[in-house]
Amino acid sequence: MVNVPSLVSLSIDALKRELIHGDDLLPHVYELPLELFNSLVECLPPLALQKLQSEMPFKNYDDYGPSSDDFKMGRKRGRYGNFDTAWKALFKFRWPDLVDCVKPVDWQQIYWETHVQNCLDEAAEIALLPSFSGCLGEIQILENILQYIGYVDDMSNLASDYLKLSYHCQQFGCYARQLRLQNVLCVLESCQLLRKSNLQSLVVQWIRSSEHVAGLCKLLNQNSRTLTSLEFVHCKISSSFMDTICGSLCSSGAETHQIHHFSISSSSFHEIDPVSLAHSLASFLSSGRSLRSLKLCDNNLDRNFAKSVFSTLLDSSCSLTSFDLSENNISGWLSIFNWKSNAFLSSSGVTKSLQSLRILKLGGNNLQKDDAGNLRYVLVQMPSLEILDLSDNPIEDDGIRSLIPYFAEASKSCSPLTDLNLGSCELSSDGVILLLDVLSTLVRPLNYLSLADNGLGSQVAEALGKFWGTSIQVLNLEGIGLGPSGFRKLRDITMENLKLVKLNISKNRGGIETAKFLSKLILHAPKLVAVNAAYNLMPAESLPLICSALKTAKGHVEQVDLRGNICEYQPSHDTMLAEFQHNGKPILILPSSVALNIPYDDDP
Repeated sequence: MVNVPSLVSLSIDALKRELIHGDDLLPHVYELPLELFNSLVECLPPLALQKLQSEMPFKNYDDYGPSSDDFKMGRKRGRYGNFDTAWKALFKFRWPDLVDCVKPVDWQQIYWETHVQNCLDEAAEIALLPSFSGCLGEIQILENILQYIGYVDDMSNLASDYLKLSYHCQQFGCYARQLRLQNVLCVLESCQLLRKSNLQSLVVQWIRSSEHVAGLCKLLNQNSRTLTSLEFVHCKISSSFMDTICGSLCSSGAETHQIHHFSISSSSFHEIDPVSLAHSLASFLSSGRSLRSLKLCDNNLDRNFAKSVFSTLLDSSCSLTSFDLSENNISGWLSIFNWKSNAFLSSSGVTKSLQSLRILKLGGNNLQKDDAGNLRYVLVQMPSLEILDLSDNPIEDDGIRSLIPYFAEASKSCSPLTDLNLGSCELSSDGVILLLDVLSTLVRPLNYLSLADNGLGSQVAEALGKFWGTSIQVLNLEGIGLGPSGFRKLRDITMENLKLVKLNISKNRGGIETAKFLSKLILHAPKLVAVNAAYNLMPAESLPLICSALKTAKGHVEQVDLRGNICEYQPSHDTMLAEFQHNGKPILILPSSVALNIPYDDDP
């Protein structure tokens, strides 16, 4: 019979050491009283917790049917859930900045996946050194990483295998589902190190040589049955590169791959014959019947390349939901298509190929007014479109006028469009007033609209006031030149139960009128969470106005950014910061004492 009191008398530290360094786990530890067992789980380092959990007699207690010993069954089920809580606590302790960015189903899995990523990142830094000439698996892991997982004793006493990258990949690589690899890790040896992984997502950086391509392709082939997301960043792309990648992803002689998300960003396309490269990429896309998201961002693509890619998508059988061509130079890319021809539309199957698209991002492409005119005919073939980004394109007012018929039709058809970004499009108040009049009639109002960095002036204030009477939730009016008169006009407009959640009115040089407008807005927008009113030349007397509104409203405001406004620091600011807080953080973001007297200059 187990002598429970003797087990209870064992110190927690002794159990930790036994769990980490002992070859055989004491079976009696699983018979500890529930309270003591939970206390043990809560204080164990990752290595010890891993061993305790992996050698549990029952890994899934819900698989067992009714038992006469209800207490025992309930106890074991409770213990199983306690492990996940312990792994989350360990993750938060090691990576406090990441804990809110992940929502894993299994905290044990995400802990060891992130640990493997840390080990690979550290190994890459060593392997990149010119003096490095050894094997990746022999690289020793840093002492602070080893201490995080539970090796707190003298490192010189550890078995040499524990110090090596190969050990950590062998022991914990099976938990890796998403990894990021630099070029130096894209070699054949990495395939052996990560042989237990079942990767679902892979980000590859700085691929430049044939050696890297060969190692990468073997790794892709090794994970071809599970991999669904593939991203290339800062890579050198050629036609042979694309052909090889496509071949490695098509497992068991299949003609199609299983990639759902494919991305090439901040990379260079090198090929003597650009047509050949475009054809290779097109071939890859046409073999991706499962493709849902395509991102070709910041690659300096020209209009001919964009035409080829788009033509391929029109002819493909995939149901693409997201297409990102932003930050290229593709002006004129749609001019080859005769969008006005109904015969062309039906014969090419445009409606079928584009009807699933929900996100279209074309920002920063030097698109002109003629491009906007052609785009209008593309948009009407996208009945599911929810997000449209045309920012940083000089389409001007004529371009907006070309698009207004599309928005007018959307207002009648209950369009699902929710987000529209027209920032930095060289628009004036004339074009935007026409646009806002149409957008105000949408059956399903927009959730998000950006007009930032267009010289609209105060003339647009009345149209804005009418527009935000809809259900708009996020509005970006940064740097549109409202000035004091624009804020005064906005303040005079009737505000009733606005739906605004976030508002950016920064860099509008509104002075005290900004504060007067803001104090009224806070009172009439009960759902308002965040306001960016930075760099508006607001004087010191603006702060009491805003604070009075916050105190009266008692709403949900979590943040008001006032940086670049208050001219002189006053001790009373500390009191205000202490009074207005949300979840322990100040609601008011005030200028730092260092930058108080440095005015913002938004002049070109």
